[in-house]
Amino acid sequence: MGNSCFSFLILVYSISISHTNSIIIMATKNLSEYDINKVPDASNMIFGIVVAEWNPQITGALLEGCVSTLEKHGALPENIHVKTVPGSFELIYGAHQMTLNDGYDAVIILGSVIRGETPHFDYICQGVTAGIARLNATSNIPVVYGLLTTNDMQQALDRAGGRLGNKGDECAVVAIKMAKF
Repeated sequence: MGNSCFSFLILVYSISISHTNSIIIMATKNLSEYDINKVPDASNMIFGIVVAEWNPQITGALLEGCVSTLEKHGALPENIHVKTVPGSFELIYGAHQMTLNDGYDAVIILGSVIRGETPHFDYICQGVTAGIARLNATSNIPVVYGLLTTNDMQQALDRAGGRLGNKGDECAVVAIKMAKF
């Protein structure tokens, strides 16, 4: 994708019709819908969640969705540990510390980066994505990627409890499933 950041939330598929034409299909439904019967019981699991303080309206909604979904699947409130970091880039360090020190079954990162007028968006998105991928490749527990990378605030709101669901819910389900992997 060159210098642009791959958005974990937006599902965009390009189907080539000819050399000059293509159809783009974008997510238009609630992305947080799932089969509740395919999610294991989380009552004996411990989760670490690292949340960026930047864009608190978005990250707070992601956290609320994540915690609610973990509890819905049996996780005890005392087994859900939340720590905050100043911004999305610091999610890597926070997640790394949790993988090393706290005996979690899974770690979830939650953040929001909204495109601005400078390339800062690209650097942060690429850095966090690479850092979390590296943690997943080298850690003994899963680190679930919950970084919203959107072009504007409305896209973030749509994915933080709005019309397209809540990425926090999705991350909780992924964390439960991966902890049982």
